[in-house]
Amino acid sequence: MSVYINSTGHFLPGPAISNDEMEPLLGYVHGKPSRLKRRILQSNGIHTRHYAIDANHNTLFSNAAMAARAAEHCLTGSFIGKRQIKMLSAATSQGDVVLPGFGSMLQAELALSDIELHSSHGICSGSMMALKAAFTNLKAGEQPNALVVASELTSRLFKASRYEAAGTELDFNAEFLRWMLSDGAGALLLETRARGRCFRIDWIRSFSHADAYPVCMSVGYPTDSNHSQSWQDYATYAQAEAAGALLIRQDVRLLENIVKLGVDGYLRLISEGRVQPDKVDHVLCHYSSHYFRGKIFDMLQRAGVGIAEHKWYSNLYSRGNTGCASIFIMLDEFRRTQNYKTGDTIVCMVPESGRFNNAYMQLTVVEA
Repeated sequence: MSVYINSTGHFLPGPAISNDEMEPLLGYVHGKPSRLKRRILQSNGIHTRHYAIDANHNTLFSNAAMAARAAEHCLTGSFIGKRQIKMLSAATSQGDVVLPGFGSMLQAELALSDIELHSSHGICSGSMMALKAAFTNLKAGEQPNALVVASELTSRLFKASRYEAAGTELDFNAEFLRWMLSDGAGALLLETRARGRCFRIDWIRSFSHADAYPVCMSVGYPTDSNHSQSWQDYATYAQAEAAGALLIRQDVRLLENIVKLGVDGYLRLISEGRVQPDKVDHVLCHYSSHYFRGKIFDMLQRAGVGIAEHKWYSNLYSRGNTGCASIFIMLDEFRRTQNYKTGDTIVCMVPESGRFNNAYMQLTVVEA
């Protein structure tokens, strides 16, 4: 049985925030401007992004509310209504609450009744895992449709007060993601019948390397941790916060592995016969920073499987890095703004640095 993406949608909170507007909105840590911001922004190439908090650090939209708005945007352009949805598959790296699961909170926000539910927890590849769960469910004939939603609200972690509460000098690994990540949500509607011009999902694959690599991106470990103690092991939450265990961190020394592992996975798919490079018409790759774009191109070229640069599409520079929501937002904007034709092949790639999980998908444009 074939599965099709018949509708897409996204939601980005508030106005677009420029590079110069970022730090006044997020706040100056200990009243001082960052010495690293300009260097990191020059590397990632992002010009504007969106935040779900205001300059007074009030939350304007919850994570579930953003996800619901993306879902409603998706359904507005579909052939079915909310009451006809049979499965909801949701993804985020951090919900508004630790428990219950994000899918449950989103279901309530959308007022969906009598549905099958799935929650996916991860970082950038969480959306692809949620999509794979829905895809296989429909392919097995369990349900006729599924709404898949991914949403990220990271800005609450980047308030100056969060860093000041840690009580230590702000280090590069803790500050790095402050200038990288932003907020947004994306949604896809899957059905077992094609409607109009749509995307057939040919396959979804992922390769995790958690057994071979240490933690690269995390929330929950204290500063300079050997990862033997998490935030839950402290006597109080205040002690965990003071130890820096609630800061989002990126071990930049390990980050270079993401390109090699991402390309290795792509080469593996070629060797399996799933990808034929000369037949790829469009590439949607969630590279988290412009810095990695050239490295990916170069490594693919040296492997003899390069794909012409004009075939690559990204909205990173105007929408920012919205974690697991990025690939869904990207696919929605591609669908609405780019030129493609029936029969075109689209390859999507999502490398994740959490503990290095790389996800891939191939779509074919079809016409009902």
